[in-house]
Amino acid sequence: MKVTQPMDRFGGPGGAGGPGRLGIHAPQGTPGGAAADPSIERTLRRLELTVTRRLDGLLLGDHLGLMPGSGTEKAESRTYHIGDDVRRMDWAVTARTTVPHVHDLVADRELETWVLVDLTASLEFGTSNLEKRDLAIAAVAAVGYLTARSGNRLGALVLTTGSGPRLIPARTGRDGLRALLRTLLASPRTALDRPSRSPGGATTTTTDLAAAVDGLRNPPRRRGMAVVISDFLSVDMSWERPLRALAGRHQVLAIEIVDPRELELPNVGLLDVVDPETGATLSVPTSSRRLRDSYARAAAAHRREVDAALRRAGAGHLVLRTDSDWLTDIVRFVLATRRTRGAARRPPVAPRPTGAGR
Repeated sequence: MKVTQPMDRFGGPGGAGGPGRLGIHAPQGTPGGAAADPSIERTLRRLELTVTRRLDGLLLGDHLGLMPGSGTEKAESRTYHIGDDVRRMDWAVTARTTVPHVHDLVADRELETWVLVDLTASLEFGTSNLEKRDLAIAAVAAVGYLTARSGNRLGALVLTTGSGPRLIPARTGRDGLRALLRTLLASPRTALDRPSRSPGGATTTTTDLAAAVDGLRNPPRRRGMAVVISDFLSVDMSWERPLRALAGRHQVLAIEIVDPRELELPNVGLLDVVDPETGATLSVPTSSRRLRDSYARAAAAHRREVDAALRRAGAGHLVLRTDSDWLTDIVRFVLATRRTRGAARRPPVAPRPTGAGR
């Protein structure tokens, strides 16, 4: 799709009190370290107010995180002491050493949450309430707020076009979240400055979601939660394998960012579309019903492939659209996940004995 100019609004239906406009865009060329930029600080305050008001009003609980854990996670093993819960016995270590061992536990609120946020050129597009890039940053704010409520540390890997992932060390509390959001808001854009090229002259960028996902796993990090925020538009799904490996140690959530025009083309005649990653351009005759239907089928098939790959990898899957109330969508996901997890934890009801009640 043709890359849009930055919209001077943020939140759309998800804004505080309904449809709202929150300037989110940092000035073009703003250095990544310019944390004191007035426009960024204003955006940060509005974003924080939007997220905290809505989530506080819709989600209750002292330690209500984004996805429910078991309350605790296994840590290192230690020698058994009288009074320890035998349900925490580490039988493998006990058998190997012939000395009883139990697992120590780490509370959910002492765990780490790592976010991989995709800010590559394909995210610099939007035809509705906000751009996908804006929505990705908003999702980080929501994840970070829920993480801070749980007392967890929050760190991030930021993926941009033409460079490797940037590591932002994990920190606790609201100050750490604000510092992360400042960095994201000040991240320079790439798509709008990229010269147009014909499809044959396009070049391949160095962005690699699979390598970035692997960066969440290596070096090994404290057990916790990993969140991958991307549009998952590439037909290359090599990210599935590292994501599956990541899910072997961490709770994983994938947040897919979608714009409605990526799902179906409008009938607007001859439309010039631009690949924001390479600059390749193509003129598309959108007046053709056959072409529009073919595009919609291909887009739907790709979305199904992404969903299937995420399920195979063992990741939770949340879809956020630029034309919907993104905060309500997050709340619905959290509540639905908790209901599902709660039902799974209930003890099975024993069948009534034959002849009971007679």
